[in-house]
Amino acid sequence: MKNPEKRKAAAGSPAQGGRPSDYSANLKIALNVPADCSGLRLDQILARLLAQHSRSRLQGWIREGRVVVGGMTVLEPRHKLSAGESIELAEAPDPLAESSNPENIPLPVVYEDDSLLVLDKPAGLVVHPGSGNWTGTLLNGLLYHAPQLAGVPRAGIVHRLDKDTSGLMMVAKTPEAQTALVRQLQARRVKRHYRALVRGLVECSGTVDAPIGRHPTLRTRMAVVSTGKPARTHYRVLEHFVDCSLIECALESGRTHQIRVHMMVAGHPLVGDPTYGGGVSRVPKGPPFPRQALHACRLALAHPLTGRAMAWRSAVPEDMAFLIEALRLDAPAAFDGAGNDDAEDDDAWEDDWDEGPEDIYVGHDEDDEEDPGE
Repeated sequence: MKNPEKRKAAAGSPAQGGRPSDYSANLKIALNVPADCSGLRLDQILARLLAQHSRSRLQGWIREGRVVVGGMTVLEPRHKLSAGESIELAEAPDPLAESSNPENIPLPVVYEDDSLLVLDKPAGLVVHPGSGNWTGTLLNGLLYHAPQLAGVPRAGIVHRLDKDTSGLMMVAKTPEAQTALVRQLQARRVKRHYRALVRGLVECSGTVDAPIGRHPTLRTRMAVVSTGKPARTHYRVLEHFVDCSLIECALESGRTHQIRVHMMVAGHPLVGDPTYGGGVSRVPKGPPFPRQALHACRLALAHPLTGRAMAWRSAVPEDMAFLIEALRLDAPAAFDGAGNDDAEDDDAWEDDWDEGPEDIYVGHDEDDEEDPGE
């Protein structure tokens, strides 16, 4: 039975939170419920009819009062509809893109077509505008490079890298491509590998399986907490140096600062990490490395439009390469011979995950969706 309390008058009455439900300036989409959708929830129907948008985005728009059914605003995504009912949706503009100005920032693009862009982010480049970084961000550069991204939420950015982490990132150029990539992330079909230089001698490959959430007292930091979201990081050893190891990490989930937090939990904080380095983030010789030694070296996904399997690789940037070479000179005999960039080796490594590499930490036993924004 339909609940009339879940509807409000479309004209003149306030929507949720006292906001007026007048979105006349925004693009409106008119739909009718098809027969095969009769009896389904409003968010389910919209997800079927508007596949370019994720269900979570549509649910948010419903709760904001942007959806009108039969002349009345509906605020409940679970509201069920009948065949033939009319739906009107006022799409929301992206406030982040609207508040950002295009800036001519050089972007190292490694691949681009009409629906997908892959770039090799340099260290020091902030991804999203925010406190203390309202200009000069990747988002500003994307809006200049491809102005149509102003019509895509977050200018097409579907996952982040920390300011001082370098490497490969994907950007969707259309809402349809963005939804497809987010769904791949949620299904853990996007492969992301990182090279990291960590403190100490990592003896063997392993997995850190520990939930990550906001630190209970230091709100700018993340931590392993029982109430956090499930997170799993696989790693393998590439080289040993004097009190340092070069490792490759692969993510099954994507949480804020995941590799940095997990390697700290494993007892091997990243060299140069100012937040999670534990005061021992310098290498044995020379000055401290000025950032966390972390680089996104491999990205593999299915093209959001064609479904074709695609993969890209990126060599570590000059500062990390210089540091690694200096460490090799100090420990010429420590090289393990495990550092191999062959794609088949990477795939075999991923297949071995199910065989259970050594678990360094296990802190949860429930599953969760990928957090694409982290």
